[in-house]
Amino acid sequence: MHTRAVGGIVLALVLGLVADPVWADDLLTALHIARVSPGSAAAPFDLKTLDGRSVQLADLQGKLVLVNFWATWCGPCKEEMPAFERLRQKLDPGRFALLTITTDLQRDGIKHFLTNLNVQLPVLFDEDQDISQAYLVRALPTTVLIDRQGMLVGRAVGPRDWDAPRTVRVLQGMMQ
Repeated sequence: MHTRAVGGIVLALVLGLVADPVWADDLLTALHIARVSPGSAAAPFDLKTLDGRSVQLADLQGKLVLVNFWATWCGPCKEEMPAFERLRQKLDPGRFALLTITTDLQRDGIKHFLTNLNVQLPVLFDEDQDISQAYLVRALPTTVLIDRQGMLVGRAVGPRDWDAPRTVRVLQGMMQ
């Protein structure tokens, strides 16, 4: 009987940690992702892809969204692109969206860049830099995390190991 009581207490503690937003803060911090002030709505956007399709943030409501701001001339951006591709392949596209946004205008150069890295990520064009400004992008790469309700929850400046097992587990937990 004593073992069941201890097991029940341990289970309650674990469930309490999972439900506690502080736990999520600690996980984001452990991944070197800065927490954004609660209640910060993600700036809406409607941008064109390499193939001319329109992508609106509003259409992704209900999904966890990772948005990476990058450029072809950015060395650290190039380093993390393959990790983004592997991350995209590991997570359920019905619950997760990974978008990349660039202010580069050379479409052929971008296609060549992605082909050389063997990456097939969606690339959106922020030609007027309005979205980069709205998301306070000051350095590249900058990556923002948007929750399923369209609220900003985190931002990372600089490259990360986006497909690391711990990162994948945290993102999977946020998709629940």
